[in-house]
Amino acid sequence: MVLTIDFLGDGKPLVWSLEGSVDEPEWSATRATEYRPTVYAVAARGMQHRDPDRTACVDDLADLREDLGMHPAVANLSFEWKKPGFRFADQPVLRIAVDRIETVREIARFIEDRGPPGRVPYRAFNVDFSPEFRFCLETDTDPAPSRPPRRLRLDLPREAAANEDLTGLEMSTVDGTDGNRRDSRGEAGATVDEVLHALRRQLREFDPDILSVERSKIIPLVADAADEHGIDLGLQRVPAGVSNTQVPAYQQLAGESTFESYGRRMHSPARYNVPGRVVIDRSNTFFLEETNLAGALDLVERSGKPLQELSWASIGNVLTAIQIREATRRDVLVQWRAWRPERFKTVGMLHDADRGGTTLSPIVGVHDDVHELDFASMYPNIICEHNLSPETVRCQCHDRDDVPGLGYSVCDRNGYLPEVLQPIIDDRAAIKEQLANEDLAVDERRALEGQSDALKWILVSCFGYQGFSNAKFGRIEVHEAINAYARDILLTAKERLEAGGWKVLHGIVDSIWVTARDGAEQRPLDEIATEISEEVGIALEYESGFDWVAFCPRRDGQGGALTRYFGKRRDAGDDDPYKLRGIECRQRSTPAWVARVQQNLIDVFDDTRDPGAVVAALEDHLEVLKAGEVPASDLLVRTRASKSVDAYSHRTRTVAALERAEKLGFEYAPGEDIVFVVSDDDKDGMDRVRLAPEVDDKTLYDPSYYRDKTIRAAASILGPLGWTKERVVDELEGQQYMKIGKLPTEIHHCCK
Repeated sequence: MVLTIDFLGDGKPLVWSLEGSVDEPEWSATRATEYRPTVYAVAARGMQHRDPDRTACVDDLADLREDLGMHPAVANLSFEWKKPGFRFADQPVLRIAVDRIETVREIARFIEDRGPPGRVPYRAFNVDFSPEFRFCLETDTDPAPSRPPRRLRLDLPREAAANEDLTGLEMSTVDGTDGNRRDSRGEAGATVDEVLHALRRQLREFDPDILSVERSKIIPLVADAADEHGIDLGLQRVPAGVSNTQVPAYQQLAGESTFESYGRRMHSPARYNVPGRVVIDRSNTFFLEETNLAGALDLVERSGKPLQELSWASIGNVLTAIQIREATRRDVLVQWRAWRPERFKTVGMLHDADRGGTTLSPIVGVHDDVHELDFASMYPNIICEHNLSPETVRCQCHDRDDVPGLGYSVCDRNGYLPEVLQPIIDDRAAIKEQLANEDLAVDERRALEGQSDALKWILVSCFGYQGFSNAKFGRIEVHEAINAYARDILLTAKERLEAGGWKVLHGIVDSIWVTARDGAEQRPLDEIATEISEEVGIALEYESGFDWVAFCPRRDGQGGALTRYFGKRRDAGDDDPYKLRGIECRQRSTPAWVARVQQNLIDVFDDTRDPGAVVAALEDHLEVLKAGEVPASDLLVRTRASKSVDAYSHRTRTVAALERAEKLGFEYAPGEDIVFVVSDDDKDGMDRVRLAPEVDDKTLYDPSYYRDKTIRAAASILGPLGWTKERVVDELEGQQYMKIGKLPTEIHHCCK
């Protein structure tokens, strides 16, 4: 079982394996001298016809084979039978083995550059795989470690990293996936030389498999400092019989970059590799942040992506890897650039198809005795239940009206996408059954929760990825078909629940909230849910009962906000009694103190059901704020800088923070988070804020700015009762609010 694969410059992968046990860990390294990366070439005619002339395909590829035979990077050429897509029949394709990983794209461009301008007689396949994943895929190597890896955690504050000051470096070790953590903090006043010797001892005595760093810059900082101080740090592992000079201390795999994702500017830090160890940058990992090491290792086994690649990969990247493994099993090649055209649709078809899932606008107000029901993994189950896959939807072999409201046919042959997702659905269901056992050991529960969360994210993304233009195996018609089934399912559930005496308060895609309808006899929810489940083929599960739920109005007051609500779970206990969605304490930009105030106001509301009591509690908190008694560290605001400081046209707080960072020598790239305290909001320049590294117990803050933030958070709690921010302000100022008209009973009945 493999830990990681290194490419050190000579094109021959160095494969590192974990051996031994947790108590007696060992490792080994093997040079894969015979490995040759593989690219495929397909004749254009092979993609123009579902079942092309095989002899003609061979003839088309003959000239290309002759040209490639003279290319110095080509190691071997042969014909194989593969499919250029799931809808195509087997056909002859040209398999090209290249000498090393660095020449894969060169050969791919060579293939597609053949022929006259404007015409592409050949297409290259299996091109843009990441190096470690490609090796595991082509050699059928399992990248899941055979024993739990040992971790060394390295932490260094941002300001220290910016100033290349290693005296603040902190170290801790962890045995296994979720073992005991042991901290090793440097003594106050320690020199860089002492810190480096302490790190050297950790590396030699603990010999970690994983370096978990707070930010990637730590890797070159410690390696370069060790060189400067003449210390043989031992950052990298060196196989027996190999000198240190043959294995670099670290490699830079990618530089930092800024990119757009769903309309948001994002930043990706530089990525580094340390031979023989896995580097996990905690500032640039989705799965290790949302799950844990056990969940990540489960995805390593499913995707074939080694842990280091998986740590920085996106959900779509990992899902694509799982799909590529299934495609390879079926002898289907993977396209390099998306070239699937959307099939013709009439205006009427576009009108019917280009819609999302159903949402039922929530009834604004506070509602007692509410029940939430959810369809289990709705979109993945729709895919599997109805065999929706790029090669099955609108197939050529059937002319039926299978998809509700769209008239799309769905092929009877098993689709590849359901075969990818069904094992994940089944495994997550089995994990949830295990988690229901209250006697589970803490470590086992933590591992299972990590695996469940990791699988949840894959299942969540599988639907949206079908509509992503650059998805390797996506197809917009599949996306449309899934939405059509989802709309039909939610409306069916609504009709059955209402017929059973229940009032639907809110519904959004796969969740529905109900309460008893006045004057009607209610059938048991479990009976109705069972009937709905049998009718639609997807389990409708009872998620939670609530003593009360408050659905918030939209900011503009026009109807209910789809994803802003809060409620008290029934029998949830005192530790986490509330379900909170969309309000300020769930938003990453909200200062910690404001979030705690809002949660306290929810407690007051739950105890009293009295808006006046909520405002009175708010006033007490604002007095503490006004008196300057709130620690500035609890008032940090987090925001994302979408541009460089010179690109902004308005003097915002973010601009002030960026200007201050520039003055202090801190670098923030577009897409990175910047954290600050608003010290004087009336100022226009950098003195308007103080950055997080500057904040201490003497830092001053602007009470008026945070007062406004806190009042807004209070207005969110009272919004379901018809209160606006302006009314909260009036109440605080002691003004009499004259009520005009009468509020709807459903808004204020629970506060009598």
